[in-house]
Amino acid sequence: MSEALLFTVDDGVAVISVNDAPYNRMSLEFVDKLESLVNNIADDNNIRAVVMTAEGLDNFSVGMDLMQLGAAMQQDFNPHAFFDQRLRMIAAIENMGKPWVVTLFGYCLGAGLELPLGCHFRLAAAEGAQIGLPEMDLGSVPAWGGSARLSKCVGRDHALDMILRGKKISGSEALRIGLVHEVWPLQELKQRAMDLARELASQPALAVKGVMNVAVGSEDRDLNELLKTERAAVLETFGTPDQQEGMLAFIEKRKPVFNQTK
Repeated sequence: MSEALLFTVDDGVAVISVNDAPYNRMSLEFVDKLESLVNNIADDNNIRAVVMTAEGLDNFSVGMDLMQLGAAMQQDFNPHAFFDQRLRMIAAIENMGKPWVVTLFGYCLGAGLELPLGCHFRLAAAEGAQIGLPEMDLGSVPAWGGSARLSKCVGRDHALDMILRGKKISGSEALRIGLVHEVWPLQELKQRAMDLARELASQPALAVKGVMNVAVGSEDRDLNELLKTERAAVLETFGTPDQQEGMLAFIEKRKPVFNQTK
């Protein structure tokens, strides 16, 4: 049996790939391994950005392995523990303080959209992408936080339109409603995601974390709280090697090279 996911790290960028081509289902094993990886990435200062993708070019993910889930439900199944694990894992990604970039191509359905909604940069293929939350067709509702995060991402009206009608939208439509940040030809998509991740990894890690602490979840906090969080982030960068390098590079009129000293 092949590994549920593949994992590599190169020059500050971790790459996680769903390894179940062509459908890239998110199996029970996949979720267990991904949760463990998320915790390890959070603790590894050498990793400064993450790319989430999938094997092949057919589909990012059709979502949960429903056959496997059905079999599990016939046994000693605790739905609260099952879904709590997924919500906990996606929240850990969202609040990690390190940027995650995800590629959306082919089918991106159910968990195949809910996991990307916890990532910070979503890039979609210009052709062939079918992005949606089709749980209504199964007589159910999104269970990995999809209803909540999609509503926060694109607004109530677009979210209701997609979920209640079981719509699958293209990459260009996802860009139009603000669900994705960029659209690229399918053959370029993974490389563009890597380029973006490398750009983000080259930024000063402590400053990146500070900005993300302010921005992620900012819609749920008042302005005074956000300003205090921002001030704390600014003060934490004072006197650091990266802050000194940034100031020196400005004076010397050159591009700064950050993250030289851990």
